[in-house]
Amino acid sequence: MGIDADTLGFSPDWDVPVRYIDRTHAWYDALGTANPYRYASYAHVPFAPMRTPMVRARIALLTTAAPFDPAKGPQGAGAPYNAAAKFYTVYSGDTAHDHDLRIAHVGIDRRQLTDDSNCWFPLPALRRAAAAGRIGELAPRFHGVPTNRSQRHTIEVDCPEVLARCREDGIDAAILVANCPVCHQSMALTARHLEAAGIPTVVMGAARDIVETCGVPRFVFSDVPLGNAAALPDDPASQDATLGLALDLLEHAFAPRTTVQSPLRWTRELDWKRHVMNVAALTPEELEQRRAENRAIKQVAQAVRDTTLAGR
Repeated sequence: MGIDADTLGFSPDWDVPVRYIDRTHAWYDALGTANPYRYASYAHVPFAPMRTPMVRARIALLTTAAPFDPAKGPQGAGAPYNAAAKFYTVYSGDTAHDHDLRIAHVGIDRRQLTDDSNCWFPLPALRRAAAAGRIGELAPRFHGVPTNRSQRHTIEVDCPEVLARCREDGIDAAILVANCPVCHQSMALTARHLEAAGIPTVVMGAARDIVETCGVPRFVFSDVPLGNAAALPDDPASQDATLGLALDLLEHAFAPRTTVQSPLRWTRELDWKRHVMNVAALTPEELEQRRAENRAIKQVAQAVRDTTLAGR
């Protein structure tokens, strides 16, 4: 006898975490990119336990969001992907001040993105946690982590720089918030580097397969569209709840590869998972347009990267 899924109240077959590795491979293959990208994967995962009680701990926030620069073109929620807005070197910002950070990243479904930066930059939630005594204090700086496709560059250049800055700030643990597919890899690699140096970390993300394939000590997974790993839009309760999961995981995880899934559900478009980087959903005309856009994006991104790294 077959299973009557509707009668039993099962979720639809498509309502499972998106396999971003498979989706990105199929997407870029259709766009004409040769040699499928190999995401980082490790068998061994470093793990550093919390040594300072959370009520006395100094917590750092790491982000892949970029400071808004009006000179670089549209970067809001409704804007197309903007390669000119990317950054390629680690930067830092004062946590005592507010910041306008945007996520004009490739691979993000911009129909599901709003202008609520709390979804990807939970600095206000961390301030509230410090004021409530949930954490000892917020580190004096947050740090921006570049989303380099080159894993070697991330591991050999970006990760050591982030570690050096975290050590300068005297942190006890770090929260890393990822956005696009490559962001998730960059943050996973950064978490591994910090843990190997004795700094506990927790990654907040929405691309479960990428983070778990790389292998991290602690991961808070939210089954929501990319760019919303820290909260639901315009929902302060979800901001505090998601941060609370991350802080609890920092305190209580006793082994690497510990994943906690947030109970939050995306309700703005119930079948959003059908459309994320789905080649099958494109017409031939739309696919050709995407190919042309991809060629232009690569040229812009390469020019920005070359200019940035040449000026280091």
